[in-house]
Amino acid sequence: MISWLKEEGKDRDVVVSSRIRLARNFEKYNFPVKISIEEGQSVFNEMAAVIDKSHYAIFKTKDIPKIEKEMLVEKHVISPALLGHSDISGFALSQDETETIMINEEDHLRIQVLHSGLSLNEVWHKINQIDDRIEKNVQYAFDEQLGYLTSCPTNTGTGMRASVMLHLPALEITKQINKVLSTVAQFGLAVRGVYGEGSKTMGSLYQISNQVTLGDTEETIIKKIENITRQIAEKEKNIRNSLMEKNKLEFEDKVFRAYGVLKNARMISTEEAVRLISYLKLGISMDVLKGNTINEMDKLFIEIQPASLQFINRLEMSDIERDIKRAETIRNKLI
Repeated sequence: MISWLKEEGKDRDVVVSSRIRLARNFEKYNFPVKISIEEGQSVFNEMAAVIDKSHYAIFKTKDIPKIEKEMLVEKHVISPALLGHSDISGFALSQDETETIMINEEDHLRIQVLHSGLSLNEVWHKINQIDDRIEKNVQYAFDEQLGYLTSCPTNTGTGMRASVMLHLPALEITKQINKVLSTVAQFGLAVRGVYGEGSKTMGSLYQISNQVTLGDTEETIIKKIENITRQIAEKEKNIRNSLMEKNKLEFEDKVFRAYGVLKNARMISTEEAVRLISYLKLGISMDVLKGNTINEMDKLFIEIQPASLQFINRLEMSDIERDIKRAETIRNKLI
């Protein structure tokens, strides 16, 4: 179900994923904040005409059922903002779900590539190729001094948002997380929740991305994020090792208590489930727990989200029904 998640990837025990998005606009149309429905439909039709149908499936947002749209957000395939423009928006999705071209989101195009682990350079190589192919067929809004023009001034320039999703439970346990994240901000990087700006942190997951796209090259932005990410990953790993060495019994107790609850619970909320799954991931990474893999836990994290849970089971559920089905799903997945 979540095909972009892979076991391999640099620092995979800490870095869940790497993602790059490019904001692009057509020169001849108003930006989405001022666009008419007719213009919006023209943007969609032009993109549909140039997209490689053998590689991408293309959809209009309004034609997709509500739960399925929310499930795609939970999988990070599309952004929450795309759903706010359902009358004119759509997206093209590659077969392996690593590439998405969102149409009429905040900008005419939001091109996205998503991979597992710390892999921003590989992601940049792929998304640059996609961008070049599109630019051969359409005229982008571009200024020689400012770069790519976007709806939000903070995206003007490269139009690039590069981000990594980090799992940092040891920094949370030792109450060092705020100090680390404040240091990140000093380097001009933003820390966001699981689903981007305005979303909350769940399961010790933090998203780090560039704040400014004007004045730096894409390569410079990527290098800065990768350097910071490596330092954070190393600190997280060192603390994990320290916890095992100095507080082994407490560490193992926390992991096995989480396993016990998840393996036996008959109903469980999303918030409690992702918090406990975070401990299982920590235990797996330190060889305390055997059987399941980190990758399986990352997939489970998404599969138990409200919309994904209903989509997988092809059934609309109440809050209580979801809590019951979530507990059952987790019990069945844990070895």
